[in-house]
Amino acid sequence: MARRNWKRVSPCSLRQSMELSMEFAREKHNRSVDRIADLMGLANKWVLYKWLESGRMPAILIRPFEAACGIDLVTRYIGHSANKMLIDIPTGKRVTSTDLNELQASFAGAVSLLVAFYERQDSANEALAALTGLLEDVAWHRKNLEEHMQPSLELEVTS
Repeated sequence: MARRNWKRVSPCSLRQSMELSMEFAREKHNRSVDRIADLMGLANKWVLYKWLESGRMPAILIRPFEAACGIDLVTRYIGHSANKMLIDIPTGKRVTSTDLNELQASFAGAVSLLVAFYERQDSANEALAALTGLLEDVAWHRKNLEEHMQPSLELEVTS
């Protein structure tokens, strides 16, 4: 089975974002549902299963859930469902040729899914997810370039 590119995952519902987050925790960090519940400070895993079944989780526990899973799919779903784009805060670091190749591959993949949608009228969710990811990647590079051009105050701790 091909490895999933977790950068390109775009959930279609809150419940799916929770399921995918738990799958990421199992795949990348080898964390069970018991361990996730423990890291969140829950008394037992059944509460987490209840939230997963209903697709409802208290908002105050979203960040602990994402920290325990190691991915922010719930926050990304909430942002995307409100028609907002989310990008990681750029630091102005130099990008490598690999980063630019990934951006080019993102362009090609999004355009091919868009062509497939317009020709066959299928896979709209995949095309939408690819375009959203592409827009976020481009926005990140734009902000990273701005940060690179701005001189920043480097704080050093001296002993």
